[in-house]
Amino acid sequence: MELNGIKPAAGAKHAKRRVGRGIGSGLGKTAGRGHKGQKSRAGGFHKVGFEGGQMPLQRRLPKRGFKSQSLKYNAEVTLTALEKLGLAEVDLLALKQAGLVGQIAKVVKVIKSGALTKAVKLTGVGATAGAKAALEAAGGSVA
Repeated sequence: MELNGIKPAAGAKHAKRRVGRGIGSGLGKTAGRGHKGQKSRAGGFHKVGFEGGQMPLQRRLPKRGFKSQSLKYNAEVTLTALEKLGLAEVDLLALKQAGLVGQIAKVVKVIKSGALTKAVKLTGVGATAGAKAALEAAGGSVA
C-alpha cells in the first residue's frame, strides 16, 4: 500500500447537492425551499424553541429545583465497603486508590450501612454518628 493509493471506502463520499442550477437538476427555481414564507428566504430563520410568538414551552413551565455543583466533590463510603477493603488505617488517598470514591472527591464520609468487625482507624475521613459508634464498637477510631 502506498500513500498516493489510499482512497475512501466505496459509498463513503458523495457529491454535494447543488441547488438552484436549473430545471434539469431537479432542484432549480425554488431550490427545494417551497414557495414564500420565512424558511424560503435567505437569512430567514428563528432561534431554537421559537413558536411563532406563542409563549415557548420552556417559559410556560415553572422553574424548579437546583443541584449544587459542589456536590460532585463529596462522597460516601459504607461500613461494608470498609470491611471489604481490609485496611487498618484508612485515609482519602487509600479510598481513591481502592476505587471506592472518585478521583475528584475532597470530602468523604463513612455512613452506617452494613456491619464492621475489623478495627479501622479513619484519618481525614468523616463519619456519621451511627457509623462512628459502629467503628468504635469494633475497636476502631475516627481522627
